Amino acid sequence: MNDWGMQKAALGERLAAGRRYAEGKVVPLSSLPAFLKTVVRSGDRVCLEGDNQKQADILASALANLDPAEVHDLHMVQSGVVLPAHLDIFEKGIARRLDFSYSGPQAARIAKMLFGRKIELGAVHTYLELFARYFIDLTPNVALIAAVSADKDGNLYTGPNTEDTPTVVEATSYKNGLVVAQVTEIVDKVPRVDIPGDLVHFVVEAGRPFYVEPLFTRDPAAITETQILTAMLAIKGIYAPYGVRRLNHGIGFNTAAIELLLPTYGEKLGLKGKICTHFALNPHPTLIPAIESGWVEQIHCFGSEVGMEDYVAGRSDIFFTGPDGSLRSNRAFCQTAGLYACDMFIGSTLQIDLEGHSSTVTTSRIAGFGGAPNMGSDPRGRRHPSEPWLKAGAEAAPDADAALRRGRKLVVQIGETFGERNAPLFVERLDALELARELKLDLAPVMVYSDDVTHIVTEEGIANLLMCRTKDEREQAIRGVAGYTGIGRARDPKLVEQLRQRGVIQRPEDLGIDPLDADRNLLAARSIKDLMLASGGLYRPPSRFRNW
Repeated sequence: MNDWGMQKAALGERLAAGRRYAEGKVVPLSSLPAFLKTVVRSGDRVCLEGDNQKQADILASALANLDPAEVHDLHMVQSGVVLPAHLDIFEKGIARRLDFSYSGPQAARIAKMLFGRKIELGAVHTYLELFARYFIDLTPNVALIAAVSADKDGNLYTGPNTEDTPTVVEATSYKNGLVVAQVTEIVDKVPRVDIPGDLVHFVVEAGRPFYVEPLFTRDPAAITETQILTAMLAIKGIYAPYGVRRLNHGIGFNTAAIELLLPTYGEKLGLKGKICTHFALNPHPTLIPAIESGWVEQIHCFGSEVGMEDYVAGRSDIFFTGPDGSLRSNRAFCQTAGLYACDMFIGSTLQIDLEGHSSTVTTSRIAGFGGAPNMGSDPRGRRHPSEPWLKAGAEAAPDADAALRRGRKLVVQIGETFGERNAPLFVERLDALELARELKLDLAPVMVYSDDVTHIVTEEGIANLLMCRTKDEREQAIRGVAGYTGIGRARDPKLVEQLRQRGVIQRPEDLGIDPLDADRNLLAARSIKDLMLASGGLYRPPSRFRNW
């Protein structure tokens, strides 16, 4: 006869072992190493938070300091591999297998460790993909999470950075896994119950805030004139003709430039109220001038941004906030909004091949994908129409029955033809294919597949891939905006000119844009201090961005 209570029994054993080091649900910081050694078992599937910005850094360090002779072969399933400790556990042999979404600051180290066989890679996921697998086949045995505060019953207050926490906790706790929370402080009463105590088994009072990465802060002082030019092209050549009001901006200086041009260049074009009114987006500081000048109507956020807390609380008409005024963010909900409620995604990448596949994986950096493949995809489940969606669908399939023709989400890749360290954006073959060959992966880690990409924007112009009718036209459209890279120099000048005559390729002059007008004086803010002043002093930038 089957024993249907094995998982509950296993949880009971972990709880009994952990309680030896706890007072109720509270584990003293001094007892954390012994506690973790007891509740984490070799071979466990562990979710360490580890997400886009918020890091359970105390728990990460304690896990990395376990003895690999006692705890080993862990399978880490975490969306963000951001802290050195996240990879130390693999260097030391505590963990063996990794499924993740984003690596950011650890991109170079994770590449070295993967090629050096220090990590057994499961897959590089999108956020929603990994979250979904938490509920199917990657359910954590143990979740190590972070919150601002807890009471003695384990009720958690997450503050503005809820991010992945509700998803991780539900997947773990509802399947008899163990949930341990790192909190800044234990209080008599939390300001708001974000995670109920019956889902949280133990809390550790860290005595200091958890680490938060200011991931979306871009200093306007670092925006180049080339990036301003690409932003002008995007606004006049894509945002305006499609009437894009609902969208997501990826991380980068190109999209930061777009945000800072809305109150100036966008205003000059008469686009206020016609574009960029609703966002699925972290609270980007570079959006402050657009918000203050009345461009933006509403923003739902994946997570918060360091220094934006008071500004968000003061702009509750724009942001989703709780009764206490703090931001209410949720990565899973916001990713879903990006899939189904947004008409456009625009972001950057490291490499684009001749078909239009793009990837942030190179032989020296594996940055992961984060949410870009979710935001930068054409969701086939969408059914509600909108002007940009219908227009893009008509360009892709002009001869189809209009009543049956699926619309298309606009997916735009924007960047300069030569990137960091003069590396070309356009390549014959993605480095992701080399990674797949070297690690014997069944699938190369492509960020956005070619059939999802609708436009490519560089300083040389815009390639509208929706209007390409053959594989050769698509290749020449990409070559046509690839500049002086090897890919660009190998273009067919005659065919590229034909594509330009059809409007598949648009140069700056075709849009009435003089590259000499791409001047930093166009930016609504030219420094972090300008952003702070535009916010009325509500934006409090991190110290590393202050130079005054």
